[in-house]
Amino acid sequence: MTAPAPLADGERPPAAGALDVERLRASFPILAREVHGHRLVYLDNAASAQRPEVVIDAVNDCYRTYYANAHRGVHALSEQSTDAYEAARGKVARFIGAPDSHEVVFTRGTTESLNLVAQSYGRPLLAPGDEVLLTEMEHHSNIVPWQLVCEQTGARVRAAPITDDGELDLEAFAGMLNERTRVVAVTHVSNALGTVNDIPAVVELTRARSDAAVVVDGAQAVPHMTVDVAALGCDFYAFSGHKMYGPGGIGVLWGRRELLTAMPPYHGGGAMITRVTLERSEYAAPPQRFEAGTPAIAPAIGLGVAVEFLESIGLDRIERHEQELLSHTVEVLNDLPWVRVLGQGTEGASPRAAVVSLVIDGAHPHDVATILDEQGVAIRAGHHCAQPLMQRLGVPATVRASFGLYNTHEEVGLLVSSLHEVRRIFG
Repeated sequence: MTAPAPLADGERPPAAGALDVERLRASFPILAREVHGHRLVYLDNAASAQRPEVVIDAVNDCYRTYYANAHRGVHALSEQSTDAYEAARGKVARFIGAPDSHEVVFTRGTTESLNLVAQSYGRPLLAPGDEVLLTEMEHHSNIVPWQLVCEQTGARVRAAPITDDGELDLEAFAGMLNERTRVVAVTHVSNALGTVNDIPAVVELTRARSDAAVVVDGAQAVPHMTVDVAALGCDFYAFSGHKMYGPGGIGVLWGRRELLTAMPPYHGGGAMITRVTLERSEYAAPPQRFEAGTPAIAPAIGLGVAVEFLESIGLDRIERHEQELLSHTVEVLNDLPWVRVLGQGTEGASPRAAVVSLVIDGAHPHDVATILDEQGVAIRAGHHCAQPLMQRLGVPATVRASFGLYNTHEEVGLLVSSLHEVRRIFG
């Protein structure tokens, strides 16, 4: 199929309405395959989503027809690659509401983006006694970089608690803010529970009690809801291409321009300098300062096309569809006495993103995942790179089903029937 036409600059997505999911599914080639004799049911989107034909074609077209090193040459191929690469940066900036495309830095993914902030912003700033405030629900990518920089500087990491329902305890969070808090690093959406944190509230509390920068891990938010970094009020926002139907190996760090301008480089090499002598180097302005070496040209171009693909569908429609799937799944699972869904939140709480983490009586999550795979159902089992969260929940691991725009109610039924097969096997 031909994907919906991309939006022109300034054009609004189509009016909200039900997704034509079958039409959308046809644009994802991998969804047509079988696994162990069963039609693939792909429910591991929080780990990595699949790619539509238009993204695959854009990457192939770059390699087949005009690939050359960007920002390096004056010949036709180099100029075309440079133009396409920088156009992708502009598309990303528009997509997340960035005031300036120069605030968009291309990285290898969320992990590198957060490491960049920790080392380039945090390391020069932090001193013994300073504090970095996280939450108990963070992905390891938003824990380990801060632990590393605290070991280097003498600062320390603290973690705000979550409630038994999987929500950030904002009152406790506010109580942990103080004059020594230099960085607040928080996930927008929990990869293990789907909890959607109130980032504007986090920013407001932080501004009232400290001068800390607010760093947001947006990897699980950007594919599923409208994100406007200006409206959120944060200082840095990180996400990955492969979770939003784009290529692997490409990610984004958005940062306020004044902060990026004051930060030293993270990597050194070609393209991030204006002048080099054997004695010293002068560095380029952001974002080039943080993009040393040959960039991921084709993946960045593919990411720009993934952005257009999502815009052409409409994030509001995607979110509504995924919320319907989530509600249906949780309702069905809650009727099974041998299944426990974790982190459902309280009545009146913010909606969860389309992630369901569960445990089954008498069955280890890895065994559950193996049995489901035999039925063609791809889910994730383990600690989901969130071991402190698992410890807080009192479980070593969970089974996680995570939905994308192409998933269907029929697939929810296949998931549930496969869980019944697990129950039959383990009694």
